Amino acid sequence: MKDILNHLIEHRTLSKSQAKEVLKKIATNQYNQSQIAAFMTVYMMRCITVEELAGFREAMLELCIPVEIAEYDAIDLCGTGGDGKDTFNISTLSSFIVAGAGQNVAKHGNNGVSSICGSSNLLAHFGYQFSNDMDEIKRGLDEAGICFLHAPLFHPAMKNVGPIRKELGVKTFFNMLGPMVNPSFPKKQLVGVFSLELARLYSYLYQNNNVKFSILHSLDGYDEISLTGEFKLISNQGERLVSPESIGLKEVKPDAIQGGATIEESAKVFQNILKGKGTEAQNSVVIANSAAALYTANQKLSFPEAIDKAEESLKSGKALKVFNKLVNPKTSISIA
Repeated sequence: MKDILNHLIEHRTLSKSQAKEVLKKIATNQYNQSQIAAFMTVYMMRCITVEELAGFREAMLELCIPVEIAEYDAIDLCGTGGDGKDTFNISTLSSFIVAGAGQNVAKHGNNGVSSICGSSNLLAHFGYQFSNDMDEIKRGLDEAGICFLHAPLFHPAMKNVGPIRKELGVKTFFNMLGPMVNPSFPKKQLVGVFSLELARLYSYLYQNNNVKFSILHSLDGYDEISLTGEFKLISNQGERLVSPESIGLKEVKPDAIQGGATIEESAKVFQNILKGKGTEAQNSVVIANSAAALYTANQKLSFPEAIDKAEESLKSGKALKVFNKLVNPKTSISIA
């Protein structure tokens, strides 16, 4: 690691094979914590290259516990996090809305690192038991149209990195990797990223991996469609700049989509929206992101048609039913 760190300190980059080897050694505990922290710090101070990101991704996927669910043709909705905006759990809510609209979902998630409440924190709050048991994963897909893949259960080699990330408390290149290392290897992917540069790196990698994808970045820094202004939508069909008005939705103020200051407060926001008691701004934002996923999964849909499907899923209660079938299958509606 000393040679690698000196190489990086000299403002040089890693090849794809070097990046892959380093991450495998990190994962198999061949470096000490100080070396790992120093290595991660490099990518807080300079941009990652396509070769480095591709190498890290390959290593993570080779080391993961694979989830064989190709027959469900599921989509993943995942953001990098690290945008510092502290919004409510938009991609998690959107996952239930998308499943309620009839598109299977394989949601890859984790506890919050640079945010207060990640998707795993949220589901654990409601009593969901994380599992890597294939029968349980397929039960969720069969009964609810969704499964939740808690990242640490499928990337066990990363257990020595988790505490370091938590202590650092800021975004690292592992934020960049999260959406790209879903262990079910989905062929449909909606990703939100915290920078336009990263959006284009993702686009390059996805174009070479036979994936239907859409990458979202709001120009004011959100890693999702925030409706606080224009956003970039990069997909198999190209790159375009989209305004809220052009998809039939109103622009919202940043404070209208803030999350809670604690996991409990975040869960309350999540619950209210899923129960149909969200504000107009909250509903609009989560519907917009859900529509982006539906549009990604079925590009015969227009964006307005996808918005209609997402709105119907939320407001009819279908999304809430999906949530309860996944989280509390043995009880009646748990958060009604």
